[in-house]
Amino acid sequence: MSTTRKRVYGYLAEFSSASALYKAAEQVRDAGFRKWDCYTPYPVHGLDGAMGLKRSILPWFVFFGGLTGTATAFALQYSTQVLIYPTTVQAKPANIFTIPAFFPVMFELTILFAGFTVLFGLLGLIQLPRLNHPLFASRQFHRATDDGFFIAIEARDAKFSPHATRDLLAEIGGENIELVEEEDL
Repeated sequence: MSTTRKRVYGYLAEFSSASALYKAAEQVRDAGFRKWDCYTPYPVHGLDGAMGLKRSILPWFVFFGGLTGTATAFALQYSTQVLIYPTTVQAKPANIFTIPAFFPVMFELTILFAGFTVLFGLLGLIQLPRLNHPLFASRQFHRATDDGFFIAIEARDAKFSPHATRDLLAEIGGENIELVEEEDL
């Protein structure tokens, strides 16, 4: 017989409309919560601002990934075509002034490195791959892709309190407030 213990993931509350969710998100943000999210069946304009989300750091990762690709291409071509094995083509010198010939490879490696940075940076920032999420066990969360508007506040938030958080969600218009648990492995 295996005994599985469950630990509290947080609370999930349903809201009647996108505007109700928007107003509730502002109130949850103003209450000082940091580990929470909104789930909607379609994008809601301005919801990021209502949640207090800052701009993503991903563009900086991509910029430096592309810059690394450019530097790698330049170093590779310069070292092979100028330092290790100087190649003279049509009496052109083999020195730093042959850099225009390096542009196609520099461009391609810039795009390649930036693309890989987008892929792996995004996966890292959104913490994927994750095979299962505790909200998937909720009896009502499946409606988030159809007609449900939800806010989930995680128990690992510093301001989380079992009773106070539930009361806050009820006060701001949350319906069908559910305690979500995850299996503790």
